[in-house]
Amino acid sequence: MRTFKNLLHVFIFVLIAFSAQTAFAGSAAADMEMQQAERTIRGAVVAEDGEALIGVSIRVPGSTTTGTVTNYDGEYTIQVPGGARSLQFTYVGMKSLTVDIDNRTSINVTMEYEAIGLNEVVAIGYGTAQRKDLTGSVASVSAETLARIPVASPTEALTGKMAGVQVTVTEGSPDAEMKIRVRGGGSITQSNEPLFIVDGFPVASISDIPTTDIESIDVLKDASSTAIYGSRGANGVVIVTTKTGKTGRVTVNYNAYAGLKKIAKTLDVLEPYDYVKWQYELAALKGTNEMKKYTSFFGNYQDLDLYQNVPANDWQNLTFGRTGNTFNHNLSVTGGSDKIRYSFSYTHMNDKAIMQQSSFKRDNLSLKLNNKITDRLTLDLSARLSNTGITGGGANDTKSTYDSDRRLKYSVIYTPIPISNLDETAGSDDDDLGNLYNPLESIDDNAREQNRKNWNLGSALTWEAIKNLKLRVEAGLDDKTYQDKRYWGLTTYYIKNVPASANQNKPAIQLLNRTGNALRSSNTISYNFKEILPKAHGVDVMAGHEYIIEKTNTLTNVVHGFPESFTARDAWKLSTQGVPFSTNNFINEDDKLLSFFGRANYDYESKYLISLTFRADASSRFSKDNRWGYFPSAAAAWRISSEPFMADTRTWLDDLKLRFSYGTAGNNNIPTGQMAQNYASSSTSWINGYSSYWAPSKTMANPDLKWETTVTRNAGLDITTFNSRLSGTIEVYLNTTRDLLIRFPVSGTGYDYQYRNMGNTENKGIEFTANYVAVDKKNFGLSMNANIGFNKTKITSLGMMDDFGAETYWASTEVGYDYWVSVGGAVGQMIGYRSDGRYEVDDFESVDANGNWKLKEGVADASAVVGTIRPGTMKLKDLVGDDNLITTDDREIIGDANPLHTGGFNLNARLYGFDFGASFNWSVGNDIYNANKIEFTQTSKYQFRNMITTMADGQRWTNLRPDGTISNDPAELAAMNANTTLWSPLTQRMVFSDWAVEKASFLRLNTLTLGYSLPESAVNAIRAQSLRFYVTGYNVFVFTNYSGYDPEVSTMRNTNLTPGVDYSAYPRSRQIVFGLNIGF
Repeated sequence: MRTFKNLLHVFIFVLIAFSAQTAFAGSAAADMEMQQAERTIRGAVVAEDGEALIGVSIRVPGSTTTGTVTNYDGEYTIQVPGGARSLQFTYVGMKSLTVDIDNRTSINVTMEYEAIGLNEVVAIGYGTAQRKDLTGSVASVSAETLARIPVASPTEALTGKMAGVQVTVTEGSPDAEMKIRVRGGGSITQSNEPLFIVDGFPVASISDIPTTDIESIDVLKDASSTAIYGSRGANGVVIVTTKTGKTGRVTVNYNAYAGLKKIAKTLDVLEPYDYVKWQYELAALKGTNEMKKYTSFFGNYQDLDLYQNVPANDWQNLTFGRTGNTFNHNLSVTGGSDKIRYSFSYTHMNDKAIMQQSSFKRDNLSLKLNNKITDRLTLDLSARLSNTGITGGGANDTKSTYDSDRRLKYSVIYTPIPISNLDETAGSDDDDLGNLYNPLESIDDNAREQNRKNWNLGSALTWEAIKNLKLRVEAGLDDKTYQDKRYWGLTTYYIKNVPASANQNKPAIQLLNRTGNALRSSNTISYNFKEILPKAHGVDVMAGHEYIIEKTNTLTNVVHGFPESFTARDAWKLSTQGVPFSTNNFINEDDKLLSFFGRANYDYESKYLISLTFRADASSRFSKDNRWGYFPSAAAAWRISSEPFMADTRTWLDDLKLRFSYGTAGNNNIPTGQMAQNYASSSTSWINGYSSYWAPSKTMANPDLKWETTVTRNAGLDITTFNSRLSGTIEVYLNTTRDLLIRFPVSGTGYDYQYRNMGNTENKGIEFTANYVAVDKKNFGLSMNANIGFNKTKITSLGMMDDFGAETYWASTEVGYDYWVSVGGAVGQMIGYRSDGRYEVDDFESVDANGNWKLKEGVADASAVVGTIRPGTMKLKDLVGDDNLITTDDREIIGDANPLHTGGFNLNARLYGFDFGASFNWSVGNDIYNANKIEFTQTSKYQFRNMITTMADGQRWTNLRPDGTISNDPAELAAMNANTTLWSPLTQRMVFSDWAVEKASFLRLNTLTLGYSLPESAVNAIRAQSLRFYVTGYNVFVFTNYSGYDPEVSTMRNTNLTPGVDYSAYPRSRQIVFGLNIGF
């Protein structure tokens, strides 16, 4: 907390010092002003819409003593020196204006809205507000910002743009899940994803919306902002507003880009000679049977020299090394009149990814019509279609329980040279972690194709019954279709374990078809009292009702026992050639939400602002007794800069506002159907004489479930100076979540899990945002912005428990619990052993004739974990220390996936026709669980796997004499390993220790863009309005000490309890694109 306070003090000091410097400079100039005869000037100041502006500052440039402000009617009177030549008008949210006096005594002024900063309109939920009038915490990204970053997903465009909003790319596939966390999130086992709203309609994801269709993205972060969404706003709200037509002539814009991509980083593996040498030592350590296998594949030890300087197969390059390409183009047409406005857009994207047989295609259509039927009646219509196809690695299933089907691992551990007669069964008797599968065959055998189609239709009718009284009726339909075709070939774990014995080791498929639709109806009434109340007072109120019903149906067909020659295409087309295993048609219980909500805003002279919201939600996910949840909030703001005692600062201070908010939001993020026990018919191949059975679901019902509730407290300070050239925000918050909805393990009851309300969490932090327009001239400009957010999360209660563990299962059951959830801790804490280096010769008392080594008394024995111990074996710390035996009791918290802070900064410059942009993001303090590092450096029970060069000869402990025998001589072993630093790779299982936990702090140059816009004369020659060419680099570089592929990764996501695992992830690529924007 002390760090937070120090940063707060520095931030305020820099802003005040910078501002004071300019103010003092102006004061010095004013002292030299000549005193002359005064005269009186009167006038009025209005906005572009004709509304009188209250509190406009009017002054004589260069003077600190001559000035006034407009009254409630926007009128002013000012006494000016006889020598004064002009008046300067400044107002929060308006462009400053300087007007020549000449010989006039009456000057009326119309002020224009400032394009940046305070007068920006942001979405706040069932309405909009100007940024200068906000009382809650809202962060925004505009269409202009999105246009600078030609990315496929709007989620990616948010990276590093908002304080307190962490965007994590979980892996590098073209359809990789991107996680958004707003101020940490309060849930434990359930999703912490925010609520996504697109044009008023709640959606599951915004990834299928092209950024070219988006007008703005607003993120509501505190309960004052999110409480209006009640049950769904506990983790924040992301509001996407798509573009609408504009009055005027028809405008046609075409945007296109094409690019190339390559894998950003690969891991170095052992060369053939070192690989074969290690395999010999491993066989010699294991015994006679393993040595016979070795000689049958590689020959005798004397043949080792044959593998010197032998070319190796680069399986990472063969699997992920192709040059990918992407092509994206968008055509939009907008226009309209005073009566009707329209906007049409079509976008096509085709992405050939870096992995073999991996691709991503998407088509988007959108149409919006805004019809002004009468002066008081408007009708808005919208339609959006998204059609997305994903093939191969783009569909890599990180939530699969069949961990051996991960593809990247085989590109590292597969033999670097062809070995005669070496097949996948040579490595081990079982296939728990996958054996020696050719990486390219593994891609074929894990074929997958997905298709998503989303239709969204919306309509809104707005009637201004009387002046300032508006009634609005909205209706919408969201129709979704999802198809998923999977194929399991001969190298997969699935076909060896799931089918009946007659169909094992034969290809299998799964055909899934999920359909769903959501209907939304909303009615609101709003009234603005500005025609009734005195002009100093402003009151507007809104009340509404909303009803949403969602239906989902999933049909799954599983077929086993295809002929071994069948490829994925064959099996999908000729599904009758297999043996039907199961057909499941699952109809989800209807998900219904009935809501009533309201909001009231009050302001006095735009100086004191109060906002009150309330929402009541009834969810069908809870029983009648617990169905209703109530979510109030309140916020207040004080515009300090409008106080009389701040008059001397008006030459440089545009706005200084202090905000406070308090409120509640809810979470009902559990599956439907938890009130009563569900029964299902399931297929089986393991019960003699029966192919199916009825049984209750593995989740026990709980009719006592109720709302999870988050209470937020937020305080913020907004400051804008020098006509919006320098602005910043400081926010502190404390969020507490109670009655957590937890998926609780209930082993021993006949069920696996039960959802329960138990426990509380806490998130607290501080956020800083700064924007600076250094230069803003006609032909050149420079601007920059930065943000940083600190968040500390803590579990304050787990109900009846103190702690429990969670497993990633990346190594099947070999590791056991590797994450720990406990009171006082946080989700994402890793539990494992502490590495103590390796057993040295001095740790042993003696060795017998059979090579069995005896530890000295007092030296901890880790054989129960790592296997047979000899010099060079991995050594672990005895943390309990009472018996000198290493057991699971000797594990402790060794890592935390939660960062200390995240943020980003962006630079934008222009010089005549050239423009430049750079976008950085970072994360500091979080750990990565590098499971790859474990599997690529340890043998477990497997043989003939390759390793990474961390375990290269000269680095790893060796027991091998030059003559090919194993040494058991203490002095000789010590001499042989005087310069080695690591232990022997031989272990009996995969062992998770703090050696595999690495700091994942990074600074990434996410995008770098250079563009050029042709001059007007050249553009006019081709009858266009604008033409811009640009080149953009993605993932340009990453500063990090992380040894894996990329520090931004999270692959084991079958549960939310295991974030930050790097295991067999699809590698990220580095990309360059060339594009153009042309407007007519």
